[in-house]
Amino acid sequence: MGSAAVLVANRGEIAVRVLRAASEAGLRSVAVYVGGDDGHARLADEAVPLGDYLDADALLAAARSTGCDFLHPGYGFLSEDADFARRCAGAGITFVGPTPEVLAIFGDKARAREFAAEAGVPVLAGAHGPDGARELLAAGPVMIKAVGGGGGRGMRVVRRAEELDKAWERCRSEAQQGFGRGELYAERLLEGARHIEVQVVGDATGAVTHLWDRDCSAQLRHQKVIEIAPAPELPENTREQVLDAALRMARAARCSNLVTFEFMLRGEEFWFIEANPRLQVEHTVTEEVTGVDLVAVQLRLAAGATLAEVGLSGPPAPPRGFAVQARVNAVEAGRITRFDLPSGPGVRVDTAIRAGAEVGVRYDPLLAKVIAHVPAGDAEAACARARRALGEFAVEGVRTGVPLLRDVLARPRFWDHTGVVAELAQAHVAPEDAKSLDGTVVAPLSGTVLSVDVCPGEPVRAGQQLLVLEAMKMEHVVRAPGSGVVRLLHARVGETVGEGAPLAGLDDVTGAHGDGPAAEPVAPDAVRADLAEAVHRHSFGLDEHRPEAVAKRHALGRRTARENIDDLCDAGTFTEFGALAIAAQRRRRSLDDLIRSTPADGMVTGTGRVNGQPCVAMSYDYTVLAGTQGLQNHRKTDRMLEIAEERRLPVVLFAEGGGGRPGDTDTTSVAGLDVTTFQRMGRLSGLVPLVGIVSGRCFAGNAALLGCCDVVIATPDATIGMGGPAMIEGGGLGVYRPEEVGPLSVQVPNGVVDVAVSDEAEAVRVARRCLSYFQGPQGSWAAPDQRLLRQVVPENRRRAYDVRAAVTGLADTDSVLELRPEFGVGVLTCLVRIEGRPLGLLASNPAHLGGAIDRDAADKAARFLELCDAFGLPVVSLCDTPGFMVGPDAERTATVRHFARLFVTGAKLRVPLVSLVLRKAYGLGAMAMMGGSTRAPLATAAWPSGEFGGMGLEGAVGLGHRKELEAIADPAERARVFEERVAELYERGKAVNAAAALEIDAVIDPAGSRAWILAALGPA
Repeated sequence: MGSAAVLVANRGEIAVRVLRAASEAGLRSVAVYVGGDDGHARLADEAVPLGDYLDADALLAAARSTGCDFLHPGYGFLSEDADFARRCAGAGITFVGPTPEVLAIFGDKARAREFAAEAGVPVLAGAHGPDGARELLAAGPVMIKAVGGGGGRGMRVVRRAEELDKAWERCRSEAQQGFGRGELYAERLLEGARHIEVQVVGDATGAVTHLWDRDCSAQLRHQKVIEIAPAPELPENTREQVLDAALRMARAARCSNLVTFEFMLRGEEFWFIEANPRLQVEHTVTEEVTGVDLVAVQLRLAAGATLAEVGLSGPPAPPRGFAVQARVNAVEAGRITRFDLPSGPGVRVDTAIRAGAEVGVRYDPLLAKVIAHVPAGDAEAACARARRALGEFAVEGVRTGVPLLRDVLARPRFWDHTGVVAELAQAHVAPEDAKSLDGTVVAPLSGTVLSVDVCPGEPVRAGQQLLVLEAMKMEHVVRAPGSGVVRLLHARVGETVGEGAPLAGLDDVTGAHGDGPAAEPVAPDAVRADLAEAVHRHSFGLDEHRPEAVAKRHALGRRTARENIDDLCDAGTFTEFGALAIAAQRRRRSLDDLIRSTPADGMVTGTGRVNGQPCVAMSYDYTVLAGTQGLQNHRKTDRMLEIAEERRLPVVLFAEGGGGRPGDTDTTSVAGLDVTTFQRMGRLSGLVPLVGIVSGRCFAGNAALLGCCDVVIATPDATIGMGGPAMIEGGGLGVYRPEEVGPLSVQVPNGVVDVAVSDEAEAVRVARRCLSYFQGPQGSWAAPDQRLLRQVVPENRRRAYDVRAAVTGLADTDSVLELRPEFGVGVLTCLVRIEGRPLGLLASNPAHLGGAIDRDAADKAARFLELCDAFGLPVVSLCDTPGFMVGPDAERTATVRHFARLFVTGAKLRVPLVSLVLRKAYGLGAMAMMGGSTRAPLATAAWPSGEFGGMGLEGAVGLGHRKELEAIADPAERARVFEERVAELYERGKAVNAAAALEIDAVIDPAGSRAWILAALGPA
């Protein structure tokens, strides 16, 4: 890199780390420092004083005045600021980090979440602004987070609505001071989870690679304290998925330089939470297990090198053992009088501190990072080495967190979840719990008084906010330990106080130690005014308060939305979401009118249990604005689909309704094409089971959501169409009644409807039954007499028969649910159980075209296999087919493409497949029924009636013996010879001969089919 120079725009240990790397790279180095905070500057060739590390103008001026070609931001401060990176480029200075475009995506955590979702990576539910956070809070605790920065600053957990406003303001203030921007967002709090991150490296060409993962679950107050690389006890399949998700996002964003992708992981599920497009505090552990100097790589990539040129092309080498980093923080301000560092094999210490240094409250309290590496040991060995090294660490003058770190490292599997360290730290004084001594409130930690919220003589109650302290860019609320009167104040805004310093005096303190007056008795059944108001608002959507609407519904022979959901969900388990929503029409209707006339904005949504397992239930309410899709209605739908994705819950949708609603006025939207409902619904396909139910009219957007469902159930009065009568007429396509658009007489034969039922009650029963196949085995079952299977296939090989007798004979009694029976009738697709175990069953139908597979049958079979594969249902295939339909008429239906889809789908099956040949197994059609080959299934068997051939026997004789047959003049003799040749082929292709040639695995007694299927599949 020649005589180039780099300005290190940071402080402390990370500045030292970068300055050393710059020196080794042959770069002239320039440090910046603020006030007396210059412990790092001694390693630089030149040092420039600043007023603030966040002063972009001063940093650029320092870089220009010292002739720097590069600027390394370290971490924190301006390291993720896209505007600052652009300004560097404009000044002709290379920013050592990702491009401004990448920083704009990942330096903004809210935008990063959106980017991840677009890339198909799961994210936790989130919301913007206090109002959105309040809605999110209705479903459980949330985490408020700063859009920029990190390190635990600008973060608060909120569990109750009354805490939200103050927590939001504290986070905003912290973020503004720490990172120069105060934007926030809220995210669902995921408790009991691990924090896993992936280190990614990219170059300017768009090439990316990973350097494995780290576990950062050991956290205290949302700040990491111990990190491990690689993440211990991470299942390999989960590790592969997390690494793949990180690389997918990195490629999509064309990440350059270093980017770390962070995830929360619980069980085998994971969610992206943020990305850090910069060097991480914990980069050291990755360096130890990979042997890669990440800072040196950063500098070379910034100078234009490629991954290949820095030695990072190709798959990364496996990690070398385990490395652990422990962050040694000061827990109070003061002067360090002794600072002896540990040493020895496998021990590294990164620090900028020396004896005599002053530790204040303005900056991060990190004194040093102690890193232990065991090249050939396990995580426990690395933790033991780190604990021993911490025991050798001698610091005097200020207290540190070393005792807690050693306690954590001694605890087995402390990486189980992010709450473990907090459990061990309970003996420590929490910053927001003020101490009281003889009526005096004292500071729980060293800090600067940011605000005083009470006055002398003011009465306060226990828990009331007295003042706010700022320490290490974090704000800590000091609350009254009991009720009393403020006697005097020792604290002044802007004053720095030490731990234990008196802040305020309280007279007549009660409640702090239980010595106050007895509390008034609580009346459990008392209803406060605020609760009464909420109950009243909810009442407008209840059926009992809408008798006229309910009566009209019943007069049509239909049920209300709430009646259907109550029937669907197990008794008492439905929890409604968004019940208080109203139509977005306040500009043209009164609030009172909207509350009374548009309850829940025409859609009842929530979660409940179906067959004892959780489910999302949604029903458009046709009694409210004809079940149309409005602004709030879409927001509710999106919310439920987000919950379904996050919690992996099946969805049942009652889809009756007229599509988009043109009457909503409370929006700035022009066309509404930015609605995300349809994308969210589509994204759930293959992820969770989707069941749609329709009774009555279902048009446009409602029909689009219905069409995304895996199983569609419809009543006789259903009419389904992508456009209703008004849209058809508006398009100049004629005038039609709703019933003429898409009745069941159309939608059942064409395959749109999977199951036709008599009424809504039966529709709900079928929906519950359908979901049960995706909810695991059932304990009790009964089976038909298996001996009857021996008579299902006629002895006359040319006689048709009803294959449903084989299906119902094989399956548990009353366990068969056939899908799309009137579409693609050459193949049956059924959900079944055998000994309580749910399975998918595919069967040829010899009663239609002799079992030949036409276009519709191929599509139906392929879609069914995809359904089974998505949700883990093993497949049983019953084959009796002479092959695919052929001929000019068949080719006009694009059979080549449709039939090939069946081969592609079968080849990609991840679930077990077993195949049973009942009679004919001819040619490509039979191969497709068996996943592509007799070798594709786990096991392939036949009943004794089975027969095999490369094509139909009669056709094979006609082609193979044409000349011989044409030479026979006598028609009777020709027919005799033809039948004789067919008999020869039949004898050769009998199941027993195919088994003897090992083309199939067995020929079995039909009565033993169930046992054979279960043995082939193995344990559930």
